[in-house]
Amino acid sequence: MTLRRRKFLTLLGSAAAGWLIAARAQQAAMPVVGFLNNDSPAAVADGLRAFHEGLREAGYVEGDNVAILYRFSEAHTDRLPALAADLVRRRVAVLASWGTAPGLAAKAATTTIPLGFSVSDDPVKLGLAASLARPGSNATGYSLLSAELTAKRLGLLREMVPRAAKVAAILDPVLPQTDTTLRELEAAASAMGLKLQILKASTSGEINAAFAALAQERPDALFVPSGALFEARRVQLVNLASRHAIPASYSGREFVEAGGLMSYGPKLVESFRQVGAYTGRILKGDKPGDLPVVQPSKFKFVINAQSAGLIGIEVPPALLAIADEVIE
Repeated sequence: MTLRRRKFLTLLGSAAAGWLIAARAQQAAMPVVGFLNNDSPAAVADGLRAFHEGLREAGYVEGDNVAILYRFSEAHTDRLPALAADLVRRRVAVLASWGTAPGLAAKAATTTIPLGFSVSDDPVKLGLAASLARPGSNATGYSLLSAELTAKRLGLLREMVPRAAKVAAILDPVLPQTDTTLRELEAAASAMGLKLQILKASTSGEINAAFAALAQERPDALFVPSGALFEARRVQLVNLASRHAIPASYSGREFVEAGGLMSYGPKLVESFRQVGAYTGRILKGDKPGDLPVVQPSKFKFVINAQSAGLIGIEVPPALLAIADEVIE
């Protein structure tokens, strides 16, 4: 081998080593986002796609210039603190959470790692933000205003069942927003002259037990609020309501798609997209305390006319006229 060729190979080897070191350094510099959720991956598949869309709006694509660690509690709320702590230990650049319980668990786990959240209740009341306009801490995101929508949903349910005098509500006592939902329900029911029956369920088995109690008490209608358990078990809830022929109101279109009677609320996928967009902005250097909490501006009222017929309900023409979507 000539001296010139030996020098060339030496230089080539040095360059290759340099490229490898640079590539490894670039890979190590890729930011990592920790995603925390109280559902299962399948239950929030559409939401995750929207989350990725939000990230792309800010210029981030998973596997390209950002990595994501996913943690799902599968509706076991008690697991959230440990999952949040695990993400903090891994020193993720940003925490992203969807759901009130995951947001509170993430906030409790760190006061320094930025957090982008989506919660059902008022984040100021929850202690996640100093104000909606200027959260002023390590957290900001999206508020679904579910508690504030309680009176509206109960009113629509009463219009669907004008003869209703007694309405049952099934609540998950594990969720942090349940107390607020209960207060809103009690106030709205009192104003409408409705008798309110409260049932509690935090497991699939307890949902079955709640409906067994409904069969004994025989209320005129059922109110089902938002919550990870109820969203994960929506088919079970819808089937039981149909079996007992009880008109039920749900928080999102997904329940009506599964055969539920009616729903009213904001588009959940939009909240996922907003969390993704804020996560991307924070990765670019924006401070969460300076980013205002976003609230929904559009709400969707959906009716399943076929399900109404199956349980012997004739949908009032006035409700059909204001529905955003009627599933035949």
